[in-house]
Order: sequence, then structure tokens, then C-alpha cells
Amino acid sequence: MDIALNIGWVILGLAGLYYGAEWLVRGAAGMAITAGISTLVVGLTVVAFGTSMPELIVSIQANLKDSGDIALGNVIGSNICNIGLVLAIAAVMTPIVVHIQVIRRELPLLIAVSLVFVVMLLIDDKISRFEGLILALGITIYSVSCIRIASRNPDDPIASIEDEVADLQDEGGEPRYGLNILLIVAGLVVLGLGADRLVAGGEFLALKFGVSKAVIGLTLIAFGTSLPELATTFVACAKNETELAAGNAIGSCLFNLLCVVGFTALIKPINSTSIAMEDLAAMFGFALATFLLMRKGQTLGRVGGIGLLVTYLAYTAYVWIRG
Repeated sequence: MDIALNIGWVILGLAGLYYGAEWLVRGAAGMAITAGISTLVVGLTVVAFGTSMPELIVSIQANLKDSGDIALGNVIGSNICNIGLVLAIAAVMTPIVVHIQVIRRELPLLIAVSLVFVVMLLIDDKISRFEGLILALGITIYSVSCIRIASRNPDDPIASIEDEVADLQDEGGEPRYGLNILLIVAGLVVLGLGADRLVAGGEFLALKFGVSKAVIGLTLIAFGTSLPELATTFVACAKNETELAAGNAIGSCLFNLLCVVGFTALIKPINSTSIAMEDLAAMFGFALATFLLMRKGQTLGRVGGIGLLVTYLAYTAYVWIRG
């Protein structure tokens, strides 16, 4: 009975994270657009931060409950999932062609940030407040630079973020302040409740099945918090907007490391006891593999997508066998 109840909490938590993020993004973006802020700025700030809220809320709640391995496992697993599952499935659906700037700028930056994060964690098995501050400053600088670059160059792939928020604008009539405020409040409440139930259910299942909290964070919780990215990528591929699909997955990985880890550690240092070296190597390896696969022809084809997907499934199986 306890197992069924906690599986129910996990499912309910996943649903809460998905819909909470959706409502928060829609309400906040609606308020910003109504206030006259450009869709470009809204996309690069409100939408980008909003889609990372599931990872952020889950990691903060887990860390406050002294479950640092769930907090870090969530981020590491989400980055592995974003590339090995989300981006890989997108490439299998339709070959992904990316702008040259993604190869020259976003992917090298992701590799560099991943390496910095790995070094930080390997030094003393924790992310301190000072290290969190460095990462948080990194996401601030990155967001500001993205806005400036996209404003100067409308052809830059970052500028395509406007397409993501085009449908969030009010279609005529009076601005819907009340509805947007309601969506923001409801989104935050549902996100908080969803994260609480997901962490609680995940911790119980880890204890019950004799696996570490890191395993739950790296797999189950990481997959759940990546659902918004998975949904966005599927929609983008269906519309043949492959640059948007790639940008969504790669951008989410950057936000996870800089924003989620950064602000979580600022609130409370994150301690790790069971995140293994192979987990960090897998996260870094997936980022590097994506760069190597895409740098020739600026394309991630079906063969490359299948390779990433098979590797992801093998890694997930290994993590569960390892316990």
C-alpha cells in the first residue's frame, strides 16, 4: 500500500511540475508582454527561466531536506536526458540542422560550464555558496549577452526564441491582468506542491528498493523535470523548427548548471555522497559527443540520434544495476 501511495505521489508530483511550469510561464509572459516588453526579451528571460523552474524547485526542496544527491542528480540526470533522450528522439524524428553559431558558441560554452561544474564537485564533493555565486553570475551574464546579441542580429538563432512566445500574447481585447496573476500564483503553488510530493515519493522509493537517492535523482526525477523540454522539442520538430528544438535542449542544459545549481547552492551548500565519477563523465560526454556529431555539416542525423539514444538507455540501465 505504501509503495502504491508513493508511486501515486511521484506521478502527481510530475503532473504538478509540468502544469505548474506551464501556467507560470504563460502568466508571467502574458504580464511582461502586456507591459510592453519585447517577445525576444520575454523569451530569453521569462520563458527560459520558467521552463527551468521544475529543476530549480525540486533541487531547492531536496537540498533543504538534506538530500543533496537528489538535487545534484536531478541536474546531472536532466542534462543527460536533454541530450541523450530529448535531442536524440528529435534527431530520429527528423535530422536536426543547427545554425553555425550554436556550434561556435552554445555548445563550446556548455562543454566549458560542464567542465567547471565537474571540477567544482570533484574538489570536495560539494557546491559551496561561493561556487553557487559564480554559477549564478554566469547565468546572469549569459542572459544579458544573449539579449544584446539577438537585438543586434535578428538572424542569430537566439532571436528565434520569439516564436516560442508569439502565442502567449493576448489576441485583442483588454489585457488580462487578473488571469495572468492567477496563472502565476497557481503555477508557483502547484510547482511547490508537485516538487514536494515528487521528492518525498522518490526518497521513499529509493529507500524501499534499496537504491541510492542519487539513482532516483539521476533517472526518475531527472526525467520528470525534463518533461517540459521534451514536450517543447516534440512540438518544434512537428513544425520542422529543428533549430528551436536543438536550442531548447542545449539552452536547458546551460540553465540547469548555471541557474539551478547556482541558486540552489546560494540558498544552502549542496553536499554529495553518492554521485559517481561515471555520472559526471556521462554528463560531460554527452555534451562533447553532441558537439563532435554536429560540427561537421551542422547536422545531427538519425544515425547520431540513435547512437545517443542507445547510449542513454545503456547508461540508465547501468545506474539502476549499480544501485
